[in-house]
This record gives sequence, C-alpha cells and structure tokens, in this order.
Amino acid sequence: MSLVTVYNLSLFLSGRTLFDSIGFQVNPGDRIGLIGRNGSGKTTLLRLLVGERSPDEGEVRVQKGISMGYLPQDLKEELSGGLLSYVLDSIPGRAALARERERVEQALGEASDRGRQAALAENLADIHQRLDQISTRFPTHEAEKILLGLGFSESQFASDVSILSGGWKMRAALAALLYRRPDILLLDEPTNHLDIPSVHWLEKFLNEFSGAMVLVSHDRDFLNRLVRRIISFGTDGMRTYNGNYDFYLKTRELERRALEAKARNQEQKIKEARKFIERFRAKASKARQAQSKIKLVQKESLVQTRKKERTMHFTFPPVKRSGKDVVSIQGLTKGFDGKLLYKGIDLNISRGDRVALIGPNGCGKTTLLRMVAGELEPDKGRIVLGHEVSLNYFAQHHSDMLIPQRTIMEEVSQVVPHETISFVRTVCGNFLFSGEEVDKQVAVLSGGEKARVALAKLLVNPGNFMVMDEPTNHLDIASSEILIEALEEYEGTLLFVSHNQAFVNRLATKIWDIQDGVIEEYPGTLYEYYEHLARREKDVSSRGDGQVNGGGERSSDVRVKECDRKAMRRERAEKRRLLSEMINPLIKRLEDMEDEITRLEGTQEDLEKAMTDPAVLKDKEKMIPLMKEYNAVKKNLDDLLLEWEQCQEELAMKRRMLEG
Repeated sequence: MSLVTVYNLSLFLSGRTLFDSIGFQVNPGDRIGLIGRNGSGKTTLLRLLVGERSPDEGEVRVQKGISMGYLPQDLKEELSGGLLSYVLDSIPGRAALARERERVEQALGEASDRGRQAALAENLADIHQRLDQISTRFPTHEAEKILLGLGFSESQFASDVSILSGGWKMRAALAALLYRRPDILLLDEPTNHLDIPSVHWLEKFLNEFSGAMVLVSHDRDFLNRLVRRIISFGTDGMRTYNGNYDFYLKTRELERRALEAKARNQEQKIKEARKFIERFRAKASKARQAQSKIKLVQKESLVQTRKKERTMHFTFPPVKRSGKDVVSIQGLTKGFDGKLLYKGIDLNISRGDRVALIGPNGCGKTTLLRMVAGELEPDKGRIVLGHEVSLNYFAQHHSDMLIPQRTIMEEVSQVVPHETISFVRTVCGNFLFSGEEVDKQVAVLSGGEKARVALAKLLVNPGNFMVMDEPTNHLDIASSEILIEALEEYEGTLLFVSHNQAFVNRLATKIWDIQDGVIEEYPGTLYEYYEHLARREKDVSSRGDGQVNGGGERSSDVRVKECDRKAMRRERAEKRRLLSEMINPLIKRLEDMEDEITRLEGTQEDLEKAMTDPAVLKDKEKMIPLMKEYNAVKKNLDDLLLEWEQCQEELAMKRRMLEG
C-alpha cells in the first residue's frame, strides 16, 4: 500500500499552470529525487505533500497514521530550549510527559495525606513507564550521535538553541527531524547550511534510513547516491524515471534523440507524399493513390520534439597568464572575539591549482578567503599575490555586493563600462535574462536570479585567480552543472569553498583541511580526501609505498630483490603489530563498557520494579530517593551507550586499516 498518493493534482500560480493533472505514489522505502529548474514547483510540491498548501484541483491522499518530516529551505518556526532538549522534545508527547512528571514530583513532595501520596505515586510510576517506552524507542544517545554528526560539539548540547545563527538553527531542525525517524522524509536542499564533513555524514545516515524519502538537491553526487527514482518537471510536464540522476540524464538524451529521429523520418515521409500528390494529382491512373496520399498527410499528427529548457550557457574567456607563484601565505595568524582561528600558517598556491577549503562551519574558511581577497587584514603575517595575478572574488552572500537600485544591465555594465550595450545584453541572455528582464531592479530578484547576476559579472571579467565562496548557493542542479563545466575549462587558478560534493570533487586538485586552526594539504579530489580521512591515524601505511626512483619509475613497478621483499614483509608485520596494539585496548574497553551497560540495565530494571511496588508507591520517603537514583542510572546508561557506539566506530575504522 502506498504511503502517499497524488491524484490528478493541478495548481495554478500567478497566471500560469504549475501542475497539470499530475499523479504519482510514494511507496514504503522509495527514494525520490525532484528535478527541475528554479520555479518549476519542486518546493511547492513538497508543501502540497505535507499539507502546507492545497491544490486547485485533485488531491493528496496520505495513508492513515503515516508520519511525515519536512525540512524547508528556510526555517519559519521559532526554536527554544537547550539544543539537546529541543531534539529530544521533538518526539510527540515527550515534553508534555516530562512537564507532567515534574508537576507530579513536586505535588508528591508537598503531599501529606497518605491516600493522596499513593495516588500521586501511582500516577508518577505510569508517567515514568510511558517516558521509558519513548526513551527505549528514541534513546538519548541517538540524539547526541546525530547532533555530533551534523557538526555540533558536546559543549553545545545545553546551549540555548534560540541564540544559534540561521544556519545552525537549520542543523538543529534537521537533527530533530532525523531523530524522529518519520515514515517519510521530505528534504528541500538539506545540505544548504552544511559543510562537507557534515554532508558526508548526512549522506551515510540517509543511506541507512529505512523510511521513504523525497529529496530536492543541487548536488549531483548527493542525489546519485541517495535516490532510486527521479520525478522531473520540464517543458514536457512531469515525467518519472526509475533510476538516479545520471540515469535520468542519459535517458532524457536518448528520448531526445529518438524523438528527433522520429520527427525527421516523419518529415521525410510527408515530403515524399506531397511530391507524389503534386506529380500525379491530375493523372486518372494515379488519382486513387494520390487521394490516399492526401488523406495520409492530413491524418498524420506531427511528432512533437521536446522544447529545449532555458539554461545558462557560457564559457570563461581566455585569461592572462600569471606567474608560477599565485599566492604566498606567510606566518598567518587571525582571531575573532578571543577565538584564535589560525596561528602561524604558511601555505602556497601555484598557477593552475584548484584548491578547496574543507572544514566544519566556524573554522574560518570564509575568513581565509576574505583575507586572500584583501577584504580582511591578518592579525599577523602576510598574504602576497604573485606576478601578474588578477584576483576576482565571488562572496558567499553575493547579493550584498549588488546594488539593489541598479538594474541587471547596470550591474553587469559597471564591470565592463567600455563594452557595447549589445555585448552586455548578450552576456545577460547567456544567464537567462532576456528582453525587458534586463531592466529589472536587483531589489526584486530572487536568490537564484541574484546568483546569476553575480556570475555574469564574474564571467565578463574573471581574472586569472578566482576566489569563490559557495558559488552554487541558490542555483538549481542544471545551473550548478553548467558552472562546473565552465570552471573545468577555466585557464586560471581557483581557491574555493563549497558544500556541493560534485562541485568540489570535479574541480579540486588540492584539499586544504582545516581543523583546530591547522591547515593540512591533501593532493587530489574530494573522494581521495575522504580516503585520507579514513587513514588519518595510520601514517605508517603510506611510508615507503610508491616512492619514485631516479629513473622516474615507481618502486612497485621495479623488480623487487629478495632482501627488499623481506624488508617489506617486516614492515607489514610491524604495521600489523602497531595496529593490533591500537585495537586491543579498544576491544578491552568495549568489553568493559558492555559489562557496565549490562550492570546498569539490570540496576535500571530493579529500580523500575521497586518504583511500581504498591508499598513504595504509598511511601514518599522511599519513592523520592528511588526516583533520583533511577534518573542518575538512566543518564549514566545513555552516556555509556553513546561512548560505546563511538568506540565501535573507531574499532571498525582501525580494523579496516589492519585489513588494508
């Protein structure tokens, strides 16, 4: 049985038909990706599914008892309370029961009548039982694990969620959503406010999620690995494809070719029929055949080839060649509000490098970009641009760099005042602004439109060194892909930050990993960096591997002498010994924790039995100490379960090292 059925749904918006009698089902375990340009209705459809909006025609049928979890692009609800409490209290009924428990505990402490005490104690035992049922299904350590995965630290668990920035509030809302484990997850650009480490964690979490999911994302790799069905919205209406995003692209291309071939074949048949008619219409012997051909032409319904979607199309112009050394960062130190971001950093960027900054939000990625771009001064040290380097900066909040009163034409023109109006109009057209649209003021543009204006300004004067902060923000997946393709052909040097895994993986030739004020450089792509993460603690494994000899050949390609083989065997044995020494203490720690967990679970069970004893229920002096002990045991158990899970993950990682 389907969880949700969309039946004959139509919606009209601002004088246009957004959906025209569309229909589909969401079944248990479905992984659906919604695809379409900005404004095609992806977000609106999610709102229709969750019931925030009603269709003009048709209906959305939701199976009775189904729970839905919706993460919008922009959070409207007000968050309050401690961070961990906010996530825990997202479980329906939990907060109300906790408040009721406090009220009953207070009343029990104040009650003097034994009958009243007994009634309150019985009520309290019932509340504890219901809270325990919730805690069993939704344990505290699971909420803590999700918060840690999304980039929060344990020190933030008790902090007030209302004072978090917008991006961190979105993370808190996402954590609460994932913790609830609804039957269907509706996620609208869930990676928008995340960094690469938390995107990587979220992807793994969602792959293990057992419910259904409907996802909107501009990250091609994220979509490819998470969805198994695509629903697209384009010029030919709504279409469904059973596969991931790459499958959708290939199938669309095959469909386009087949339609065009069919149209060409039909056109040729009609042309031949018309020639026959013109030639033999007047001949009596051919009159019947001519009439048949006329009827054939009249009956033939023309094959409709697919209208082309309006998409951005551009390439970066050739740029002036810079010197070999593009940027030299020397002894860089920077801090804000007493927090030290960087201390004594020394790094270099060479011509042709494409460097991606990776690290948790708040580690200083944007700060470093702004210092390189000359918008911020370091506290100590210096940043030196090389010979003939021409820098252009694309800020994360690019709309702040646009003048609201200017038109699109004026914004683009001011970058290239010497160019003709015709040239500027052509550039605007490449970014989907045509006709009277170029006279729109920046103030009335959507986020996606402002992003396209900023990119247009970058295109006409890119420089040979581009510094880009989240350039795919507000772009749909097609526009993101076009930007990636253009940057792949760009001849200059790149330094950038992006949460879009596809963007980083296809463009980066180096990763700068920022952790606790230290920047570590990894050569290669994002996914090669992920492999580095798994091996971060075992530098032993890379020592001596793949060294290049004087003739330019790798040692693994040269005949290994017997003594070398023995040395390699000794090295492998030493590696296994070292890793075993790391693993054995973990195994011992896990065994100790499992014994302690068993003991605490037994204590918890004994306390639960004691608290439901009729004699205890009637005796406040016995009940209150038992409640305090029970709460302490429960907290210790939750903490231990979280530590056990983290220890298991560490053990699994080190075992993979040993196997490698």
